[in-house]
Amino acid sequence: MRQVAIYGKGGIGKSTTTQNLTAALAELGRRIMVVGCDPKADSTRLILGGLAQRTVLDTLREEGEDVDLDEIMKVGYGGIRCVESGGPEPGVGCAGRGIITSINMLESLGAYEAELDYVFYDVLGDVVCGGFAMPIREGKAKEIYIVASGEMMALYAANNISKGIQKYAQTGGTRLGGIICNSRKVDNEYEMVKAFAEEIGSQLVYFVPRDNMVQRAEINRKTVIDYDPECVQADEYRGLAKAIDENEMFVIPKPMTQDRLEDLLMAHGLLDSVA
Repeated sequence: MRQVAIYGKGGIGKSTTTQNLTAALAELGRRIMVVGCDPKADSTRLILGGLAQRTVLDTLREEGEDVDLDEIMKVGYGGIRCVESGGPEPGVGCAGRGIITSINMLESLGAYEAELDYVFYDVLGDVVCGGFAMPIREGKAKEIYIVASGEMMALYAANNISKGIQKYAQTGGTRLGGIICNSRKVDNEYEMVKAFAEEIGSQLVYFVPRDNMVQRAEINRKTVIDYDPECVQADEYRGLAKAIDENEMFVIPKPMTQDRLEDLLMAHGLLDSVA
């Protein structure tokens, strides 16, 4: 069983990418569980056809400690098992603790004993501290993928996440599998993200082009493969799934200094375009 965590800057399209990726893997016959690690609890809605799934923390608050697995796990497209960690009541407590609670509960209820090929953790933003770091800090996820684009702040975030992976690599055994570019149609985007990935000792796993089909599918509460399996963008997610499924390059990243990162951005004209 491969345990994979997806990180990236907030708003970069992590949850959308994860859900479309897992739908494509399910189409390949892979058995998958997705654990949403964001208090917004929107990591599985496309897989579940828009269903607002009750979170682990909400279930515990309402039902107490005596919880069955089917109360916190729903099955969606392609047989994908879906869990949402949730978060505390607004203004109370640390949202990262929901991840710790959820993973511990899933383990105690035997969720990981099923014949799974993959467990995906869709993690909030670029936070690599506290509870949000649990998938990598405690070695729950051995593979990390960072979703980025050619935008300056997305690459800053990716570099910071690489620092977190490097920090926990020895104790947790986690490794970076590569960068997934979720294109924003920035100038020189492919070259920029590829150069960034190689600079930190990793790879550009896949370049997902921007397409309005993604938004149309989301409006209809579906992944692209579920909504229009014959469209070009569905094949892009199949390509991403194949790249992940066959990936054998896992490294401890070598994050850049701030100066080196800015030099790289300037070399590709990104800082000039921002200025």
